[in-house]
Formats: sequence, structure tokens, C-alpha cells
Amino acid sequence: MKKVTVVGAGNGGMTAAYHFAKKGYEVCLYDSKEFNTQINAVNASGGVKALETAHGCKMLFPDFEKNIYGTTDENTAATFSNILVMICPSFAQEILFNNLLKYLKNGQEIILMPGNYGGLVLSNIVKEKRPELNLTFIDAISIPWATRIEEPGIITIMGIKEFIPMSIYPKTKATKELIANLNELMPIPVEILDNPLIAGLENINFGGHPLITTVNIGLLENFSGDFNYYRDCCSPATANACKVLDQERLSVGTALGYKLRTELEAMNALYACNYKTVYDFNRASVTHGKINKGPDSSKSRYISEDVPYLFVPCYELAKLAGLKVPIIEAIINLANAYNETNYFKLGRTLEKMGLGGLNLKEIKDMLS
Repeated sequence: MKKVTVVGAGNGGMTAAYHFAKKGYEVCLYDSKEFNTQINAVNASGGVKALETAHGCKMLFPDFEKNIYGTTDENTAATFSNILVMICPSFAQEILFNNLLKYLKNGQEIILMPGNYGGLVLSNIVKEKRPELNLTFIDAISIPWATRIEEPGIITIMGIKEFIPMSIYPKTKATKELIANLNELMPIPVEILDNPLIAGLENINFGGHPLITTVNIGLLENFSGDFNYYRDCCSPATANACKVLDQERLSVGTALGYKLRTELEAMNALYACNYKTVYDFNRASVTHGKINKGPDSSKSRYISEDVPYLFVPCYELAKLAGLKVPIIEAIINLANAYNETNYFKLGRTLEKMGLGGLNLKEIKDMLS
């Protein structure tokens, strides 16, 4: 039986462990000792359960899957498999990776879902702390599932994408064998992107989450997120703003020589839809219509993760290209004010990605 380690036991990690087990893999599910609730639940029940119905809606892939072993031991997690799938908030990627680093060995493959430029950051850590270590980093634009933990050890899967775009870094590691292994592991087909910058710029969360959350913050906080976020928070005006925001992201891609999908093209492709506008998608998407809960605070990951780990890198790349991106900059500034912080400094900067001091051509050459 093939093996895989899942790093992170949140919504995505629990669902990944469940789906990989369903595909016939033996799964080691790891999280730190401070976050052991799901680990303990999995070990107590002997696996993960996916519900058939929840919140009045029919869910996907209901069953109970065994062959999932939970652990908080870093050595066990790092040595269990040649492939580790890291599914955790972006701020935890470096923490968990550093926990595992001394136990990792040459030839292992680290999949980050979502990547959010994390492969570059973790590669930079390896250069600083274990330069002899030879790893491959694979950045996915997102996770395959729309999913939630209902209670310890129990999940609901509301939807699944049609395919999952990923980059492989260093690019020389993008062999036919590795791509075949990724397609075997993942529950949906894999699309290989040229490099981690494209994977970050194509993250589906960029176009909606930070902007819609920021402009609706009063509604979100005052009503405790008790509504359908996508349907109720997207209006014609916010969709117009999302369109301008998308143009800023696309302009950064163009400056780097990358042809990116528009937000609407990506949503239609990933969810097999044919909506005419972003507004129509948010209002009518069947998958997102099942998510009857919105963020209830400016500390939500839609701001506290997506702004520093998606918007700040895009802003820094725009500055390097001499581009003005006023919507991106405004949302970062509002998020700073909301959370009394400085995401420009604390976010995922080019320096942290190992790209500091390079011009656009040098960055492109490094990643090619």
C-alpha cells in the first residue's frame, strides 16, 4: 500500500487524509501537540467519517475511511512517506516545516495546498538551515475540496474542483514520473503550471475573499457570519470592484510575461460552470450555496491569510514592475488598520521568498 503524510489536521487536512485513504493510500495525519483535537479523534475512532447530508444539503463522498493514523510526533510524520502534503494556514507553513526539517531526507516531495508562494519560502529555509538537503516543492493554487469539519473526526465535503493547478520547483524536478504520481494521489486531475509565482497569482481566493470581506466587515461582525457569504456579500458594486482588482493582478502577470486566467475564467473552469459574470457565479454556484456561514471577524483567514500571503507578494511584484495597484494597496492598508498590524512588513515578501534584490528578469531566469 502506498503511503502519504498529511501535515495539518484542519478542514483541508482532514479531508485530504480521508480522500487519500479512499484512494487506497495509508495516511499519516500530523499536527502539532497544541492542535491535537482532530488527531485524537481520528485515533479514537480509527479513521475519518464524511457525512451524507448536512445543513439540509446533500454532501459528496459520504463514507468512513480507515488506514489513517494520527500523530503529533515530527519524526514519525517526516519519515512515514516520501511525499508530504501540507494543508494548513500559510502562517503555519514555516512553523510546521521547521518542526519537521531535521527529520526530512533527500528526494522527498512537499506539496503545499494552497502554496501561496510557500514553496519558495520553504526552499529558502532549506538553503539557510540544511543546504545539503534536496527536496521538491509543489505549490497548488488551492485545495481540491469545499469542505468543513462538523465535529472532531467528522467532515462534510460540499464540492470538489474539476482539476487542480500546481507548480513544481525546482522546475527540473517536473518529471513525467512525478506528474503521474501526483495524478494518482490527487482526487482530481493535475494541471502543471510553469512556476510558483504563477501558482500564487492564480490562487482562486485572490479575486473575492479579501475585497468582499473588507468591504462587508460591518455586516460580518455584527451578524456573526450567520448567512451565506458568497451569495449575500457579493453585490453588483462589489463584483465591479473585484473586476478592477482582477485587472491589477493580471497586469502583474503580464509584466512577468505570464498569461493568467481571469477570475471568471478560473471559477468557470474549476467548477465546470459557464457564468457570465463574477456576480452571477457568487450568487448561483451550487457548491458555494451550501456554505451557509461567513467569516465573523477581521481576523478571518479571508483577511489574515489572504492579505499577507496573496496580496502582499502581488503588491511587491507590482512595485518591482513599476505598476500602480491601488485596489490591492487599499485593501492591505484597510486590513492593517482593522487588525492593527503591518502586513507590508509581516506578509510574504520577496525577501522571504529568496527573491530580494532581484529584478524581474533575474526572477524569471531563476524560476525557469
